Amino acid sequence: MTSTIATAADGARIAVQVSGSGPPLLLLAGQANNHHWWDDVRSDFSDRRTTITVDQRGTGDSDEPADDMTTRSMAGDMVAVLGHLGLGPVDVYATSMGGRIAQWLAVDHPHLVRRLVLGCTSPGGPRAVERDAGVRRGLVDPSGDRRRFLLELMYTPEWLAGHPGPYRVLGDPSMTAAARRAHLRASDGHDDWEVLGAIAAPTLVLHGADDVMTPAVNAELLAERIPGSELMVLPGLRHAFFDEGRAVVSPLVEKFLTG
Repeated sequence: MTSTIATAADGARIAVQVSGSGPPLLLLAGQANNHHWWDDVRSDFSDRRTTITVDQRGTGDSDEPADDMTTRSMAGDMVAVLGHLGLGPVDVYATSMGGRIAQWLAVDHPHLVRRLVLGCTSPGGPRAVERDAGVRRGLVDPSGDRRRFLLELMYTPEWLAGHPGPYRVLGDPSMTAAARRAHLRASDGHDDWEVLGAIAAPTLVLHGADDVMTPAVNAELLAERIPGSELMVLPGLRHAFFDEGRAVVSPLVEKFLTG
């Protein structure tokens, strides 16, 4: 894998990692996570694709985020990344907050997105179905085992029992508190409901049926709003469906992208 630095429109440095060979596939990770979110999954594609990951602002080797960072401005950073690499259009596989960023990329820059896979994400705003109060409390409860709580939102107990780690989807421990707040504001502020119909790229919407971090009904909402999109809700999987279920999910994604 090779690493490089792209420069965003405002001069911020965005760390980029590239591996493999073949048609380009941009992989976008979830909130407050760096490119290691994709460490296992990218190996499913690197023998036939050039996989591109990014440390979003505030994570990994990228610069700190601006106070007014949004999922839409983060999509602008992806334009700078693709320009730096001389790529486009590319296929995009994006999960969680990465899926929110990818929605804006496909809306605002349709010439850069060939095919789009959106996983465990939502349209945001008042029409999205948010996680329930118990999940919200568990994520911030200082008296509980937050790490274990988060793991059980991501993975099934059966999978956890056979996979002791390391886990790559629990957040970037190097992030500053300010960067974490900026990511949270960007994700919470996402709302592109009114423009989802402008997505022209063929789109596959994937979700774990047992996801309570981002309830699976959001996949149905996205599929209804994005013209011609395909929907697949995967039984028995949670928020990290793309990791726990990668033996099934990665071939599904590859089949869609080559279809």
